[in-house]
Amino acid sequence: MKGYIHSFESFGTVDGPGVRYVVFFQGCPMRCLYCHNPDTWKKENGQLVDTDEIIEKLERNKSFYRTGGITATGGEPLLQIEFLTELFSKAKKKGIHTCLDTSGIVYRKGDALLQEKFDRLLTVTDLVMLDIKHMDNEEHQKLTTHSNQNVFDFARLLEEKKVPVWIRHVVVPGITDQREELEALGRYLKTLTNFEHLEVLPYHTMAKPKYEALGMEYPLGDMPQLTKEEAKRAQEIIEGAMK
Repeated sequence: MKGYIHSFESFGTVDGPGVRYVVFFQGCPMRCLYCHNPDTWKKENGQLVDTDEIIEKLERNKSFYRTGGITATGGEPLLQIEFLTELFSKAKKKGIHTCLDTSGIVYRKGDALLQEKFDRLLTVTDLVMLDIKHMDNEEHQKLTTHSNQNVFDFARLLEEKKVPVWIRHVVVPGITDQREELEALGRYLKTLTNFEHLEVLPYHTMAKPKYEALGMEYPLGDMPQLTKEEAKRAQEIIEGAMK
């Protein structure tokens, strides 16, 4: 099976545990104001790659991934769920740890056909890194153009299937850095029995040149980057609400 891929990273160290082979999927339904990969939005702009080609590339340096594995990120990998499932199935057969980095936005509770696809995928998924953009639904829609209901439904599915989850949260000045929002996230994480790890990601402006190259206006304009100290404070607030 072939899927639309944006690019690969052979020795990723920030997309899951250990050293990882990172596959950037093409295509994403959301339009996050701080998105740093606008070049991954349109699926048809990617290169068509077969799952066997990806496994072969991974196998060449398999010794480096003994404590890591393969990570599917994007874009939004769940837009190509059949392709993703085949890729992870082949990886698992070779004893390779599989990690999915996703927003969960594609999941729809109550869709029986889609549920079957998710059930198959999660049987070959060792870890999910779930990106929670904003706890408040209205603010989430302003930030991403989508409701956050599917995200929370997907999180509960992961809990039901006992799939370990790492939570990622980008802290943006004036948008996701308010104490109320951070505490709400902490209280929510406390309810997830499969939650293992929290990653607070500080907002940065490194994507600006991409927008300029694509002839696009950068949505957040001159929004200042979050400092390391501010990111540490945000993490402390979230963790404080989890106690």
